[in-house]
Amino acid sequence: MITFEILKKSKKSGARIGVLKTPHGEVETPTLVPVATQAAVKTLTSDEVCATKTQILIANTFHLHLKPGEAVVKKAGGLHEFMQWKRPLMTDSGGFQVFSLGFGRDLGVGKVLKYFPENENERIVSLHTKPKDVRITERGVYFKSPVDGAQIFIGPRESIKIQEALGADIMFAFDECTPPLANHAYAKKALALTHRWAEICLETRKSNQALYGIVQGSHYKNLREEAARYVNSLSFDGFGIGGDLGNSKKTMLQILRWTLPHLNKKKPRHLLGIGHLDDIEPIIKAGIDTFDCTVPTMYARKGVAFTSHGKLIIGKSVFLNDKKPLDKCCACDVCGKYSRSYISHLFRAKEITALRLLTEHNLFYFNSYVENLRWKIKQGDL
Repeated sequence: MITFEILKKSKKSGARIGVLKTPHGEVETPTLVPVATQAAVKTLTSDEVCATKTQILIANTFHLHLKPGEAVVKKAGGLHEFMQWKRPLMTDSGGFQVFSLGFGRDLGVGKVLKYFPENENERIVSLHTKPKDVRITERGVYFKSPVDGAQIFIGPRESIKIQEALGADIMFAFDECTPPLANHAYAKKALALTHRWAEICLETRKSNQALYGIVQGSHYKNLREEAARYVNSLSFDGFGIGGDLGNSKKTMLQILRWTLPHLNKKKPRHLLGIGHLDDIEPIIKAGIDTFDCTVPTMYARKGVAFTSHGKLIIGKSVFLNDKKPLDKCCACDVCGKYSRSYISHLFRAKEITALRLLTEHNLFYFNSYVENLRWKIKQGDL
């Protein structure tokens, strides 16, 4: 199991410093949780991830169920041993794939929508709308495998059993992650289903792994508040805030203001799938303890380096003759050894090493950014 202790609360905001104690070590919060989808942070070894100041990772239940299968991982001694990661681990529930492989794929939308119809009747996902490749039932969800097209079923019982076989320190309850274009009737129906599944997840758990309940409710105040109160009433060890987060960063923060006051302040709060640089300080000030995001790693694979002077598109020819490090203010191993010129050459030449170097730098940069915010909270400046 886990324990969570709040060490300091900000007098200026909802930010707080905490320590999350797990069987595989302690995590100082708030912190970024990098994504290790298939038991790896793409392009890096576990030792290289450690060098980026990463304290905890989250792996993907759905994709690990597809390959290699949880039985293989369990036989190898669990995720920690399988991937040689000695620090804490989370596993998501597979609920996000209900959205991403369903309405997310159908509508081409993410968790935050740029265009949002004002008229409730113009919203595409209504009470009787169904996704094309995902079938949602009372028992769980039928997926079409992205690997071979075979039918896969995961419900709350299956999700917990898969996560227990994987053996992470923290699991998440199975839920329906709703699309941002859902109307109120659809979101209410999905929320009721998520709450029934939450109870089943708690009943199914047999291990001593921590289990977080997920607060859904889309961008509707009454549903978010209802969800927060309900999930808080159950015996979860912490909370995940999931689902779609409206039409802007402003709406996302409003959703947090609706939600957090109804959650037990002594338990950890995790924001699922959010973590652009400009998101991080506001969500920490709102009171989020941990948050997972693919931004530092995904952008690295696209040739983008985050620096104290903004983003560098390293594939541009202007960097071929630039002998400076990616960021002269960065203390990562990449900035200490390699020039922009070299990394630009590698990226333009399509060498895999470029992706590794950019990933290592970006994770170090993001973790250092959050580390600085923790320091500001401790100093009373945030």
